[in-house]
Amino acid sequence: MKTPAPPSRSMRDLGAFTPARVGLGRAGASMPTKALLDFTLDHARARDAVHAAFDASAVVAGLGDLGLEAFAVRSRARDRAEYLRRPDLGRTLDQASQLLLESHGGTPCRLAIVVGDGLSPTAVDTHAIQLLRRLIPQLAVDGIEIGRAVVASGARVALGDEIGAMLGARMMVMLIGERPGLSASDSLGAYLTFAPRPGLTDAERNCVSNIHGAGLGYDEAAFRIAWLVREGLAREVTGVALKDESGVSTPAVSRQIQKVNDKFKNNPKNKSNSNSKT
Repeated sequence: MKTPAPPSRSMRDLGAFTPARVGLGRAGASMPTKALLDFTLDHARARDAVHAAFDASAVVAGLGDLGLEAFAVRSRARDRAEYLRRPDLGRTLDQASQLLLESHGGTPCRLAIVVGDGLSPTAVDTHAIQLLRRLIPQLAVDGIEIGRAVVASGARVALGDEIGAMLGARMMVMLIGERPGLSASDSLGAYLTFAPRPGLTDAERNCVSNIHGAGLGYDEAAFRIAWLVREGLAREVTGVALKDESGVSTPAVSRQIQKVNDKFKNNPKNKSNSNSKT
C-alpha cells in the first residue's frame, strides 16, 4: 500500500511553530516593511536589555519578601562598558565584596542562591523573584532550604563559583540574564554547580535556560532546578555526569507541580510572602 504524501505546507505555515524569521515574503528585492520594522524593534530591545541598569537593591528587597536575607556584591568590572569589554573581570569579585563575603562566612550551607545581572539585567528584574517564588516550595518538598542569598552586579556565570566557595555552599544555583537575541531579550538562565570553587568549567555545571514568557515557564523551570539540586546533592556531582531526568513534561509531573504550589499557597505562613509585591 502506497503511503500518502504529506500535505504541502507553505513557508508561512512554519511561523506557527517557531519564533524564527521564516516566510517573511518580499517587496521587490527587499523584505516587506512590516518584517523590517519588526526586526529593527527586536534588535533595539536586545540592545536595550544588554545596557539596562541593574537595580540590585530592588532584587535584595524582593528576596527579603520571600524570607531570604540577602546582600549585594559586585565583580571587578567597574561599569557596564568595562563589563562588556572585559568578560574576565566579571568572573571575580572586587576587593570590597571579598571582604564582605568573608565577614558573612561561617557555617557552611547546603544551598546558596546567587542572582546576577549577566548580559540581560532586564531578564533578572522581570523573572528572578517570580522563579524563586516557585522554587522555594519545590525545594521544601525535599527538605532543602536556601542557606544564603547574594545579589551580584557585573556578573558572569563563573562569579558564582567564587561566591559559593567563600560561603561554603555544597550547591550553588546562579540565576543570571542570558545573552539577548532577536526572539527573546529577557531570557533567564539557572546554572547549578556542586562544590563551587574558582577554576571550574562549564562541563561541571548544569544549566536550565530559556526561562521567560514565551519559553520555559516558572513552574516547569522551578521543578527542573529543584530536581537537579536534589540529585546533585545526593550524587555529589553536577555537569556532564548529571543528566536531567526530571520528566518535567509528563502529566504526572504537571499534577505534582500544581499540588506543591497549592500546598504552599494554602500554608498561612506563606500567604503574606506569596501576596507581596516584587
